[in-house]
Amino acid sequence: MLLTELTPDQTAIRDLARHFARREVAPKAAALDAASQFDDTLVAKLAALGFLGMLIPEQHDGLALDSLSYLLALEEIAVADASAAVLMSVHNSLPTQMLLRFGSDAQRETWLRPMARGELLGAFCLSEPEAGSDAASLRTQARRDGDHWVLDGTKAWVTNGNTAGVLMVMARTDTPEARRGGRGISAFIVTPDLPGFSVSKKENKLGLRASPTVQVVLDGCRVPADRMLGDEGMGFVYAIRSLEHGRLGIAAQAVGIARAAFEACLDYAKERRQFGQPISDFQAIQFKLADMAARITAARQLLHATALAKDRGLDVEAEASMAKLTASETAMWVTTQAVQLFGGYGYVKEYPVERYFRDAKITEIYEGTSEIQRIVIARAVLGQ
Repeated sequence: MLLTELTPDQTAIRDLARHFARREVAPKAAALDAASQFDDTLVAKLAALGFLGMLIPEQHDGLALDSLSYLLALEEIAVADASAAVLMSVHNSLPTQMLLRFGSDAQRETWLRPMARGELLGAFCLSEPEAGSDAASLRTQARRDGDHWVLDGTKAWVTNGNTAGVLMVMARTDTPEARRGGRGISAFIVTPDLPGFSVSKKENKLGLRASPTVQVVLDGCRVPADRMLGDEGMGFVYAIRSLEHGRLGIAAQAVGIARAAFEACLDYAKERRQFGQPISDFQAIQFKLADMAARITAARQLLHATALAKDRGLDVEAEASMAKLTASETAMWVTTQAVQLFGGYGYVKEYPVERYFRDAKITEIYEGTSEIQRIVIARAVLGQ
């Protein structure tokens, strides 16, 4: 169900994404998941539709679309395959937005234009093995050496890390003797061709198995000084501000996963017969479907309302956390119920709901756990 009144352009974007997702993405999703394999044709296909530059202004070769149009498209991709959706979400919401908001004219010309065109895929490197929710405690160190910065450290949980052409890396530019918390962290534009850059461990994940998640190692990685983004010591601030976009993207992904599970349940309930009739005739099944529909609609409406407020220039930090929290917990609840509705068939890979269940869990964890979202919301309502 969709209660938001869409413009003709928004409807066209949604329908384009839906057609593409059903034709190009959905047929491959189960096989790619089973093989834990990245679809190396996906980036070019998304780029051809402009889906890797949706929020970037036309002057930088983007589509200059509003947030709601982007989230509508992202939901459709997520219905087909959450792994494809996270690629699109991370690229559009984190590295590109940081470059757009905080990069210099030269940096935007060099990096943002090809990213908008899909010629370079973006990645975001904030977390580390010992710095997850407490990201300000990261240890990757940058020291100045002439006209370069030399970076040493390991970044964890990097989506697109082994396929990206541009990685936004957060590293400390304060010294171990004079730590300044988040204010001692700067942002750097890193490319895989730089000496000292390498990709190590690829994570063997529960879900999103067709989306590569890797560790990035910086071992004396020499980064030209003109690749520092914005001001020294402001990288953590830039990253946190950009996570607002990321949380809306993950909320859209979660709504898409929940919708995929719900639609599978609708079809199955009409086809599966027990005691001489379709199980959709049983009130217990009807109530389960009703609750799914209600929760998905509520999560989507909160997300869309937040996107509309954001596009009006309002501060939606707390609302973005609400949308992410609500949508991710909805996805986990709906997919759990979907496995239950399918019964034994929900537990086998012949049917898709076990994949939706596995994919849903990460939406409660990455780009801020549900616990972190509650902290953000609580501080807002308490005026802290």
